[in-house]
Amino acid sequence: MELAGKTILVIGLGKTGKSTAQFLARRGARVAVTDTRPAADFREWITGGNGSGQYVWTPYEPSSIAGIDLVIPSPGIPPSDAVLSTALRRGVPVFSEIELASRFLRIPMIAVTGTNGKTTVTTLLGEIFRESGMEAFVGGNIGTPLIERAGAEESDRYAVVEVSSFQLQYIETFRPFVSLILNVTPDHVDYHGSFEAYRRAKERIFENQQGGDRVVLNADDPFLSPPLTVPAAPVLPFSTLREPEEGIFLRGDRMLLRTGGAEEEYPLDMIRIPGRHNVENVMAAILAARTAGCSRDGISSAVRNFRGVSHRIEFAGEKNGVSFYDDSKGTNTGAVQRALETFSRPVILLMGGRDKDGDFASLEEAARKRVKRLVLFGEAAERIGGFLGGVVPTENGGPLEHAVRRAFEEAAPGDVVLLSPGCASFDAYTDYRQRGRHFKQIVGEL
Repeated sequence: MELAGKTILVIGLGKTGKSTAQFLARRGARVAVTDTRPAADFREWITGGNGSGQYVWTPYEPSSIAGIDLVIPSPGIPPSDAVLSTALRRGVPVFSEIELASRFLRIPMIAVTGTNGKTTVTTLLGEIFRESGMEAFVGGNIGTPLIERAGAEESDRYAVVEVSSFQLQYIETFRPFVSLILNVTPDHVDYHGSFEAYRRAKERIFENQQGGDRVVLNADDPFLSPPLTVPAAPVLPFSTLREPEEGIFLRGDRMLLRTGGAEEEYPLDMIRIPGRHNVENVMAAILAARTAGCSRDGISSAVRNFRGVSHRIEFAGEKNGVSFYDDSKGTNTGAVQRALETFSRPVILLMGGRDKDGDFASLEEAARKRVKRLVLFGEAAERIGGFLGGVVPTENGGPLEHAVRRAFEEAAPGDVVLLSPGCASFDAYTDYRQRGRHFKQIVGEL
């Protein structure tokens, strides 16, 4: 793809936007940049340092599309955004950062998506590659943007990339060697407009794959089995409920991998992270890793040593016999469901934040079975209470700090206090990480 001489607009100057602008400038493009924040916030970056005067600030308004050859929105810029929607309406090409990066990537990709589990599986795959003695770039929607690896002369054999529905929304030729869809549950409906549109965005991960590629798919997910569109690449399913002819499944206390007529066994007790959903995550990672040539010993070693990722059902401490768990990354109802299924003890559940048009009614059965008390916080408290308030004892705890203290007051020794918000964090925090860190701080001060 020739970039020199083209005028390209980058919308949003977070980490991904800045990395994209730098890549474009190195390739000789004329780079226009814009953000909802004022130009003064980026003056030093634009005129000096990394910017080196290579970028032109343009107002965040539809008129900025005039004369633009290509638009690259940062992840999370919704289609309804005034600038982006103008580009789409006028037929200006729109690429996500992963689409741009993939055109300059010299190594095969393993791309991971799904409503929940993306970060866990991407991180675990990175560990498996390392334990197998195979260099791999690990990043994308987590850590380092893929654009920072594109075109680089390094020794990596693979790129293991977490990709979101936001990024998949604007691809054209993006083609992984192995694509993984872990699960699909209602999320980001406020962004995509409908659950079906969200599902279709997720399934775009395999739309350019061909016969020599592979699709790793959750055979137990009712929204993926079958998918809305049929992949051209062979599908390798993973299942905890049935035994597919090829793929990976459970048999007793083992995971059994069956491909090409051969079988391999992996003991379930090598998994150290809790929850049935994490059995699925490990099975998906094993399938992808073996397809890419990782060793059985590397897989076993990595899985045995893997303790999960921060803010995903992470133990946050114990006070007076009450255990606290940080699941701040659980920003949708599917994640809350999986977190609740992890515990057999009574749970005092903390939910709230900024609503993403979540399907809170879907939690009624799990709440009735597993939740002792529901303590709400943040903007979405009233709406969540409207769905679940008649199911379990519920109260609005106010800000998170007060809600945690109320949960502790209501807890008895042996109970679990679980922060699994089911909502975004942006009503009070910069991201789920800051919310999770605050939760841990509050717990430490009880």
